[in-house]
Amino acid sequence: MELWVIATIAAAAVQTVRFMLQKRLKGIGLSTGGATFSRFLFAVPLACLGVAVLVGLNGYSIPPLGLRFWAFAVAGGIGQIIATFCTVALFSERSFAVGIAFTKTETVQVALFSAVFLAEAVSGLGVVAILIGLAGVLLLSRPPQGWIAGKILNRATVLGLLAGAFFGISAIGYRGATLEIANDDPLFRAMLALACVTAFQSVAMALWLRWREAGEVTRVLGAWRATLPVGVTGVLGSLGWFTAFALQNAAYVRSVGQVELIFSLLVSMLVFGERPKRREVAGMGLLAVSIIMIVVLAA
Repeated sequence: MELWVIATIAAAAVQTVRFMLQKRLKGIGLSTGGATFSRFLFAVPLACLGVAVLVGLNGYSIPPLGLRFWAFAVAGGIGQIIATFCTVALFSERSFAVGIAFTKTETVQVALFSAVFLAEAVSGLGVVAILIGLAGVLLLSRPPQGWIAGKILNRATVLGLLAGAFFGISAIGYRGATLEIANDDPLFRAMLALACVTAFQSVAMALWLRWREAGEVTRVLGAWRATLPVGVTGVLGSLGWFTAFALQNAAYVRSVGQVELIFSLLVSMLVFGERPKRREVAGMGLLAVSIIMIVVLAA
């Protein structure tokens, strides 16, 4: 099995654990912004330590990081902040497994954006795949009171679609950032890009919280026993994603990463005791089939 596949599967597994921990943070009084901030704050020193270790062991020097690198890194960092914020907020709307599944509309949205904005032809099978994905999203987003009494574009649907779109932006940004680092070692490129991105994200989130949620940064620091594991799992998961992005096309990486759907469903049942409805399981299945079809067609 190739290294990028192993790194992707490991990243998906660790990310599932991180989302589980972040869901619990909302139960100790942290806001959605605070729970999101905790994912980046403690990752910075760990990522910087990783860079220092690789430099010391291999004798690397830090290469110059140009404007293109920072453009990719900042775009990816902002995309991940918004996507994580939407995902954490989504946990208050639906079950854990369904919340994660909504973020997997990423590949479907990329196909639609390509057709609309890039004028790239979509084959007949591509249209079928998109429609299957749409059916899955509709099943997942059905409000408890039904379609007649509720709104199709409910809060859960919007949050899930936004999370998927911005996770797609972050994947493209991180892939581009790792390719801009002049070093042949994919692990070093991944770790250096990760350190730069998490540092930017921590500063950006701290400024945002200070402006919008006074005192939330202090609450995150005060709850360090609960937030530290989020940072540790965050940096480990991100290292897996960044390593995979350094080795392979982001589309292939994200397609293999759909295994997270299975992980999240297991966590939902075994940890939180949640029992997904058959309609929700069917929706996740349709969405997975759609994603796989689109990736195969695009290969």
